[in-house]
Formats: sequence, C-alpha cells, structure tokens
Amino acid sequence: MALRRVRRRRRASITSLIDVIFLLLLFFMLASTFSTFSEIDISSTASGSGVTADTRVLTLTVRANGLLLEDEPVRLDHLIHRLERLGSGEDTPIVSVTVTDDVTTQSLIDVLSELKRLPRLEVMVMEPT
Repeated sequence: MALRRVRRRRRASITSLIDVIFLLLLFFMLASTFSTFSEIDISSTASGSGVTADTRVLTLTVRANGLLLEDEPVRLDHLIHRLERLGSGEDTPIVSVTVTDDVTTQSLIDVLSELKRLPRLEVMVMEPT
C-alpha cells in the first residue's frame, strides 16, 4: 500500500494584500480633488460706515431666475461692468443686496464673490423679511 504524502498547508502571505491596499490608497489620493474654499467677510452694519445723505445706495436684488440692479435685469458676468458705470463718482458706492425667498445660498455666495472683485465697493446684505 502506497503511503500518501501529506501536504502541509502554506501560510498565506499578506504581502500582496498590503500592496493592494497601498495601491488603492494611492489611487484615491491622486483621484480626489482638494478644493480650496474662499472666504467672504461679512460684518454687521454697526461696524460699517454710516450712510450720509449724498451717498448713493444701489439696490441689487438676487432672485432665483436672475439679478436686478436698480430694477433692471443684469447678468452675473456683466454685474461688475454695470456697477463701475453706476458708481463712477467720487464717493465709495454702496450696494444693498436683497434676496427673495426662493434664492439658494450658493446664488448669494456667487453674487457676493463677484462683488468682492470691486475694491472700492461697500456691500450691505439685507435680511429677508
């Protein structure tokens, strides 16, 4: 009678498992995006300068379907050009931003980011009523 050889089981090597884990980690690190977040400074009206009688206050209404600057429709990419034309006087122009109920926060942030490009502009965000 022939004796069977008893095979010993080899221990599983975890080296290849560690290699796969590191490759997946490297893939996800390179595939993900690290977006930068911009900050928008918002201060209360008490800390801003007061509005005098000769200061012109421009009204900007942010709606879900567009913007109204002094009750005239304006696109977001033309907003800076229109504000430069309207506020071309000696005083620092003030823009009063009002929002309607159906406006998203992202729309307001987009408008405030665009307004931030004008250095001599004071922005007042009015609380919706």
